[in-house]
Amino acid sequence: MTYPLAIKEAVRKEGVAIIPGIYQPNDLALIKDVIDNTDNSTSAFRKSNGLFAIRRFLLEVPLSLPLIFNTKLKQVISELFGDEYFVVKSIYFDKPEESNWFVAYHQDLSISVDKKIALDGYGPWTTKQDQFAVRPPLEILENSFTIRIHLDETTEENGALRVIPGSHLKGIYRAENIDWSVEKEVSCNVPEGGIIIMKPLLLHASGRTTNGKKRRVIHIEFSKQELPKHLEWAEHFYYHQQNRSVND
Repeated sequence: MTYPLAIKEAVRKEGVAIIPGIYQPNDLALIKDVIDNTDNSTSAFRKSNGLFAIRRFLLEVPLSLPLIFNTKLKQVISELFGDEYFVVKSIYFDKPEESNWFVAYHQDLSISVDKKIALDGYGPWTTKQDQFAVRPPLEILENSFTIRIHLDETTEENGALRVIPGSHLKGIYRAENIDWSVEKEVSCNVPEGGIIIMKPLLLHASGRTTNGKKRRVIHIEFSKQELPKHLEWAEHFYYHQQNRSVND
């Protein structure tokens, strides 16, 4: 299957596109089974009544790699972006049925790296559980993309992503400065087994769960840019060369 030019144009102009049918029910069952049977006692796992998350997902759950990077997903990446990109961040999160957790409008302005060092153009820095994040030069964010894999059907009733199309083209765009007389909000409803492709600078938010249904998502960020000397991505995985080390 060749993905239509319209999808590539949507990512470029709108900053977001939805593609259904990347995973079949059997594929999803295998992915969920691998996650459910992973040791969740390490610090990469966050557990609360409102959220279950796995940081550095591909490192913590390596058995998921061939299931996630199936032929269809690799074709999407190759046709829409080329083969130069590699994974730089991966997170799994499970928004349980009873969750009242929501996220306000924001852009993804930071990247995950291996250490904190002084670099021109990089900052501010944050540190959470020995994980380092920093805002990089805008060029890095502009040339990155994210894929969100939906293991469950997602609608407005269970926290579907809401976005402002085209906002990724406006640089740093603070939520408090959104001009609602100009901007429009779109809900990204995704069927089970579908994906969202989005740009990090796209303004996005998500609401509370109101229909008692789960929302499980695998969030993977991609870049093709190497960082300055002495600084490395926290994750560095060549999705199209699965026989290589996950952090190679």
